[in-house]
Amino acid sequence: MRFIFIIILIISTLTSCLQDDKAYAQNKSKDFTTYLNDVSSVKLPKKLMLFGENIPLEREDIKERAEREFYLLLQQPGQIMLYLKRSGKYFPTYEKHIKEMGMPSDIKYLSVAESALYMSTSSAGASGLWQFMAATGKSYGLLINKNIDERRHVEKSTIASFKYLTMLNKRFGSWISAAAAYNMGENGLDNNKLFQKSNDYFDLYLNSETSRYIFRIALIKEIMENKEKYGFLLDKNDYWKEDKFQIVKESRSIVNLAEWAESYNTNYQSVKLLNPWILGRDLPHPPKGKHYEIAIPVK
Repeated sequence: MRFIFIIILIISTLTSCLQDDKAYAQNKSKDFTTYLNDVSSVKLPKKLMLFGENIPLEREDIKERAEREFYLLLQQPGQIMLYLKRSGKYFPTYEKHIKEMGMPSDIKYLSVAESALYMSTSSAGASGLWQFMAATGKSYGLLINKNIDERRHVEKSTIASFKYLTMLNKRFGSWISAAAAYNMGENGLDNNKLFQKSNDYFDLYLNSETSRYIFRIALIKEIMENKEKYGFLLDKNDYWKEDKFQIVKESRSIVNLAEWAESYNTNYQSVKLLNPWILGRDLPHPPKGKHYEIAIPVK
C-alpha cells in the first residue's frame, strides 16, 4: 500500500511539473508575442517640432531617418529611464538659465543627446554634461587646466553652452542648424552649406553622426515629454534630486582637499561629488583677485 502511494505521489509530481513547464512556455510565448505586438503598435508621431522648428516628416527620407532613431531609442528602455531620472537633478538648472537667456525651452534635450546627463569624457576629449571641447570651452570663459575643468561645472558649462548656441543661431539663422554646428563644428557646417548650396539642414548630406543628431534630440524630447505613452511610469519620488549645498569661497590654495573638507565638517567624497570640476586632490592658488566657489553639503 505504501509502495502504491509513493508511485501515485511521483506521478502526481511529474504531472504537476509538466503542467507548470507548459504554462511557463505558454506565458513566455504570450509575453513575447505581446512585446512584438506592442512594438509594432507604437508609431512615429505624425508631427515633430524641435526648437520651435518643424521637422518635415511628409518627406519620405526624413520620415525614415526619424523612424530609425525612434525605434533605436525604444530598444533602450533602461537608458531612457536613466534620462528621466537624471533630468530631475539637472533640468531645474537648465530651465533657470533657459528662461534667463531666452533659449528654446527644449534646448535641454541637446544635453541628453550629448552626454546622457552623465558627467562623461568622450574619446575625442569632449567633457561634461554639454560635451564641450577644451578650446571651445576656454573661448567661452571656462577654466580648463590640469587641476580644474569647468566643463564639468553644471552651472558654468550650461551658461557657456547657451552662449555658444546663441552665437551659432545668429550665425546660421536657425536653432536646428545651430545644434548641427554644435555637433560637427561651425566651420564644418559652413563648408557643407557652401559646397552643397543649401541652408536647410534637412537638405544637406552630412556625416553619419550629424545627419542623425537632430532626429535623436527631437525623439528624446518626444519620449521624455510623453513618457507614459511609451510605458515609462514615474512619480515625483522616482526622479533624482538636485544636490543641496552651500558655497564656500576660498581665496587660498588647498594643499590637501580631504583635510580642507574635514575642516568644514564634511569629507573628501562629498566635496568631489559636489564639485566634479576639481580634478585632483588639491587646488593651486586662484588667479589674483579671484576665488574658488566650492560646494559643500548643507547640514
